[in-house]
Amino acid sequence: MTTTVYTVQGMTCGHCVSSVKEEIGEVAGVTGVDVDLATGRVTVSSDGPVGDAEIRAAVEAAGYEVADPA
Repeated sequence: MTTTVYTVQGMTCGHCVSSVKEEIGEVAGVTGVDVDLATGRVTVSSDGPVGDAEIRAAVEAAGYEVADPA
C-alpha cells in the first residue's frame, strides 16, 4: 500500500471536503482519501503508485489547487 500526502488550497467547508474526496476517489488505483479541512492536508492511499498529475487533475476538477511543496 502506498500513502501520499498533499496540501490542497481553497477548501473552506464540508462540501469542499466532499468534492475533493469524490474526485480523488475516482482516480484509478486510489483506495482511500482522508481530508483534514483545518490543515488542508489530503492523504491518498492506493494499492500502488498513482500519478501525481492524476491527483492534481482530480483536485482541480473539484475546483481547488494542490500547493507546491515549500
